[in-house]
Amino acid sequence: MRAHRLTEHQMGLAAIVVAALLWSTGGLFIKLLSQNAYAILCYRSGFAALIFGVWYGKKVFRFSGRTLIVVLFYIALVTAFVIATKLTTAANAIFLQYTAPIYLILLEPALFKFRQPRINWLTLIVCLAGMGLFFMEDLQIDNLKGILIALSSGVFLAGLMLSQRYNHPERHEAALFWGNVAVFLLFLPTALQSHAPSLSEWGMLSFLGLVQIGMGYMFFTYGLKRVYAIESSLLAMLEPVLNPIWVMIGYGEVPSLSAGIGGFIIIGILVVRTIVLERGRTKTPATL
Repeated sequence: MRAHRLTEHQMGLAAIVVAALLWSTGGLFIKLLSQNAYAILCYRSGFAALIFGVWYGKKVFRFSGRTLIVVLFYIALVTAFVIATKLTTAANAIFLQYTAPIYLILLEPALFKFRQPRINWLTLIVCLAGMGLFFMEDLQIDNLKGILIALSSGVFLAGLMLSQRYNHPERHEAALFWGNVAVFLLFLPTALQSHAPSLSEWGMLSFLGLVQIGMGYMFFTYGLKRVYAIESSLLAMLEPVLNPIWVMIGYGEVPSLSAGIGGFIIIGILVVRTIVLERGRTKTPATL
């Protein structure tokens, strides 16, 4: 029997899922680290730029005006997320970041001239409802500043996805490399003024840069070239679902019943959506 070979689109979907898994580890370490948000941003991006430069080599020097737009969205996204995670709960930060699909559903069809499948609207509504259950007990309004910054990160995430899709595929890697270089240099003065990380903190910082951001965005970049931005955004919603699992493993903290129900709803609708659209592509192949 011949083994079934995954299509390019299916491989892209799988890569986005792996990226979400790696990204989901970020909130835990950001909370554990004693450094302020700016020092964490500096060190994490330094490690991320290192792995991008080594892995992609000469590709990181393919730069253009479109690449610069991606770099600016990347700087805004990672800065807003880390600051929000420090100012408010990690659940607030990641939940509000994933308002990105709202902007993508509105903008992507107009920008890239395609018709939005009806199931995307249903998926968005169900995902947001599921996430509302998941974080129902955690979403608070005590820290308005942190919440507003977290909400802005959703705009920046949508902007990053759309600008990377608009950017030439051969320059995707360069955008991430220079984005991390820019973040490193931007916050280096603050990091140098902060207390030096301990050995264990250096381990967490290197993990955040090399694995959580570095490898996470490598998989994401690979996947985004093969799927629509709205698909990548909806699949990446697995990140806030998986985040509490790392907390449970690390601290023995068990998610609430509402969180479990919300997570099941999100994973279920994403699986259903993927199966439905894959069947549609089999009957009528789509061009990405």
